[in-house]
Amino acid sequence: MRISTTSCLCPFLVCLCFIQRCYGASHHIPTKVPSKNQTKLANGETEVHHRPKRGWIWNQFFVLEEHMGPDAQYVGKLHSNSDKGDGSVRYILSGEGAGTIFIINEETGDIHATKSLDRERKTHYVLHAQALDRNTEEALEPKSEFIIKVQDINDNAPKFPDGPFVATVPEMSEVGTSVLQVTATDADDPTYGNSARIVYSILQGQPYFSVDPKTGIIRTALANMDREAREHYTVVIQAKDMAGQVGGLSGSTTINITLTDVNDNPPTFPQKNYQLYVPESAQVGKPVGKIKANDEDLGVNADIKYSIINSEGANMFSISTDRDTREGIISLKKPLNYERKKTYTLHIEGTNTHVDPRFSYLGSFKDTATLKITVGDVDEAPIFSMDYYIMDVYENVPSGTEVGMVTARDPDSRNSPVRYFLDSKEEGVRYFRIEENSGLIRTTQPLDREAMPWHNITVMASEVDSPSLLSHVPVTVQVLDVNDNPPEIATDEEVIVCESSRPGQLIQTVTAVDKDDFANGQRFSFALPSQLPVNPNFTLKDNEVFALRLQEPSFIAHIPRSNKPRLFPRTLEAQ
Repeated sequence: MRISTTSCLCPFLVCLCFIQRCYGASHHIPTKVPSKNQTKLANGETEVHHRPKRGWIWNQFFVLEEHMGPDAQYVGKLHSNSDKGDGSVRYILSGEGAGTIFIINEETGDIHATKSLDRERKTHYVLHAQALDRNTEEALEPKSEFIIKVQDINDNAPKFPDGPFVATVPEMSEVGTSVLQVTATDADDPTYGNSARIVYSILQGQPYFSVDPKTGIIRTALANMDREAREHYTVVIQAKDMAGQVGGLSGSTTINITLTDVNDNPPTFPQKNYQLYVPESAQVGKPVGKIKANDEDLGVNADIKYSIINSEGANMFSISTDRDTREGIISLKKPLNYERKKTYTLHIEGTNTHVDPRFSYLGSFKDTATLKITVGDVDEAPIFSMDYYIMDVYENVPSGTEVGMVTARDPDSRNSPVRYFLDSKEEGVRYFRIEENSGLIRTTQPLDREAMPWHNITVMASEVDSPSLLSHVPVTVQVLDVNDNPPEIATDEEVIVCESSRPGQLIQTVTAVDKDDFANGQRFSFALPSQLPVNPNFTLKDNEVFALRLQEPSFIAHIPRSNKPRLFPRTLEAQ
């Protein structure tokens, strides 16, 4: 504890002194009647008496805080030079704490502190001193103000008001990387001694971290700290006052430090060789398996991109990354066929997508593995030799005539026999039937091309051993034409011949139609019916159409809608 120079004689008190000030110069006043303060000299001169002016000259009082002694603590003494020690002077103390904390002996002027004081609550007290004549109560000295200052002692330990603390620092940081600054406070007087002079030290956390003794900055002290080996550290920092000397008070706080992740670990497949079974019935575009590389890093530092690096695997399969699980999802690109290829080999590579160049010296941040895929044999439905069939058959053929044959086979290795049948829900089925074992299609009734030239049916095939596995193929049957329809006169108008018509004049042209196909029914020959007598009034010229000409103008010929001339008992025929 530092002792004030004003208390060097007594370590716990300072005396209040009253010093007289004298003014020695005398002044002669030309007056006949001496005043109260004048004396008439023998030579007739008058001597003026100047009373020395009194004044309080105060040295600051000090009182130690936290005084715990049995007696009141002596603070100091008030004294006036008017005090002759006969008890005629009464000293009075007023102001902050007067009469409660501080008491004064009215006769001696001694001041004592009756209570233990705390500088951190109140640093000083402002009081007033008076010296009175006990008999007349007149003031012997003017009322004066002075201060009693509470002297600090080291009674407060440093504290960390914001602790405990949480901090982070990247793993693999260089030695000396700043982590966090902690600051302790001390309620003692920073201007007096070393009571509030703090020094920081580390109690727990070495050799990983250090602390600057003056600033409280915590830094890394060990190189290449690996989060994957240890992630969390508890550091205890002590703050000690008295500049760290023995006997100083101390306080501590805890800092929980977490190493944050950096990409210092490559992805690694747990195995170098994997196997996967995929049935040949697997759907294109659907996942068929998974593979995963492990990465000890976190977040984006552990993101992995998978790829198939050999052509055999890349042609048949694709791979993508599941963002949540970081697994490689293998999907099928093309249909599998057990009978054609039973195994595939995939070379899969896993690569980090966010590589930190600072750690390139650790090697390439990728790894490879081999995946062997075995194609499983699945009982498949029969396969037709064609995707669709087109057949033809002549109309009017008898029932049971062969139309054509469809063929299907079991694609599996056991080559199971195949059975055929028609889809009974279709309308065209009533015209056809199929032989169950051979796939031969036959008619069930004569067909009429003019009524329905095309028939569409569906043939289904199933294995004898697995009747539930069905395949379908469309079959289109064309009905071929035969000449089974006679020509028909197309006109349905009446023919009127005027009496003024000239002989040889064309009076009507008639065409014929045939329902049969052009190749069978569109060439006609025209003639008058042979069973009827020849009419000399009209002639018929076969010019691929029926041409009726007038022979004599005296007759009126009329051809009704029935195509029979009214004037002749014969009919016109086209062949």
